[in-house]
Amino acid sequence: MPVTVFADLLQKSGLSHAEVALELGVSEKTIRRYETGETAAKPRDVMAMRGLIAAGAKPTNAHAASSSFEFIDLFAGIGGLRLGFEAIGGRCVFTSEWDRYSQKTYRANFPHDEHEIRGDITGIDASEIPPHDVLLAGFPCQPFSIAGVSKKNALGRAHGFACDTQGTLFFDVQRIIAHHRPKAFLLENVKNLVSHDKGRTFATIREVLQNELGYFIDWKVIDAKAWLPQHRERIFIAGFREDSGFSFEDFPMPQVAMGPKLGTILHPENGEEAPDGHFTGGNIARVSDKYTLTDHLWKYLQDYAAKHQAKGNGFGFGLVGPDDVARTLSARYYKDGSEILVRQEGRNPRRLTPRECARLMGFEDPRGTAFKIPVSDTQAYRQFGNSVCVPAVKAVAEHMAPFILRSARAIPQVA
Repeated sequence: MPVTVFADLLQKSGLSHAEVALELGVSEKTIRRYETGETAAKPRDVMAMRGLIAAGAKPTNAHAASSSFEFIDLFAGIGGLRLGFEAIGGRCVFTSEWDRYSQKTYRANFPHDEHEIRGDITGIDASEIPPHDVLLAGFPCQPFSIAGVSKKNALGRAHGFACDTQGTLFFDVQRIIAHHRPKAFLLENVKNLVSHDKGRTFATIREVLQNELGYFIDWKVIDAKAWLPQHRERIFIAGFREDSGFSFEDFPMPQVAMGPKLGTILHPENGEEAPDGHFTGGNIARVSDKYTLTDHLWKYLQDYAAKHQAKGNGFGFGLVGPDDVARTLSARYYKDGSEILVRQEGRNPRRLTPRECARLMGFEDPRGTAFKIPVSDTQAYRQFGNSVCVPAVKAVAEHMAPFILRSARAIPQVA
C-alpha cells in the first residue's frame, strides 16, 4: 500500500518513476524520495501529479496518436533538434546517429520510441527511411568551423566539401531529400558555414537546395544568448517544398542583451538542490572537488594566456561568474575547460559540471535535473559541446510551425 500521498498519486498515475521525473522536471531520485517520504513533496509537484492524473497521465513522449506531423532526426546527437519539433506537435519516426555514446544518451531520454536508432547514415539507403513531413539535420560542422578549418590547414588536409569524410555528409542530406521530397527541412551548422572558402561552400549548398532540389529556402544566424547565458551563433537553414511565403525576416528574436546570466544555471551550493550523482554532494549539494582545476593545470592555462597576450593574440581562458555570459561551449571542453571556467572564492576556478552544461544548452530548466546523462563526463562534455541550444531550436520550430501544418503529408516518394 502507498505510504505517502505522493506514492498514492504515483500509483494512480500509472507512470514510471522516469516518466514522472520527466514531467515534473526533477530527478528520478527526487521522485523516489517523494514516494518514500524521505523528502516532503513540494506542493507544486503534488498539484502537477493531480493534473497529470486528471489529464489521463499520458507520458510526454507518448503522443503518436495526436501528432500533427512526422519528422526524421539525422546526425541526431542527443536530440536537441528533435526537442524543438516535438514541442510543436511533431513525432519522430526515424533517428540516425553514428556515435555509440550519443546513442546511449539519446535512448535514455527518448525511451518510448518505436523505432531503433540507426547508425552511419552513409550506409543507409533512402528507401529504408520512412516517409516524413520534415527532415532535421545538424550535419557535422567541423569541416566548416573556424577551429576545424584552422586545424586542417595546419595539418595540410582538405576541409569543407574538399574533405573526404564529414564534409561530404551534406550530400547524404541531399539524396534523402531528393528521394522523399518532404514538406520542409531544417539544417543547422556553425556560423562560419556562410563565409567558408570565401562563400563558395555556402553557394554550393544553396545551389543544391534551391536549384537541384527545387526548395524555397531562407536562413538566419541566431545567437542563443537571447535565451541562454552562452554566446553561441549558429546558422539555421529552413526549406519548403512549395513557395509558402516563409521568411526569417519576421523571426521574433528576443533582445540578446536581456538574456539570462550564468548564475541561473550554476549549482547554487546552498541546499536548494538535492545532491545529483557525482556532480554535487553533501547536505548543501556542493560541486564535487573533481571539477576544480589542479594547481598545475591552472598555472599552465595562465602561462599560456600570458604568452599569447604578449604576442598580441586573443587566445586564453574564459573566467566567468554568476553575472556573466559564457563563451561557446565546445566539444573539446573535456580537455581543460578553458573556454568556460567558473570563479571560486579562495580556490582555483572550476569547470562546469555536465549537469550545468545540460542547462547551459537548454536541455532542461535552469534548475532542472530531468535530462539523463548516462555517460562519462568526457562523453557528456563532447555531446553537449556538439549539440544545439534547444530554446533557439524551439523558437525556429515555432516560427516554421504555421507553414508546416498548413499543408498535408509529403508527396509520395520518388523511385
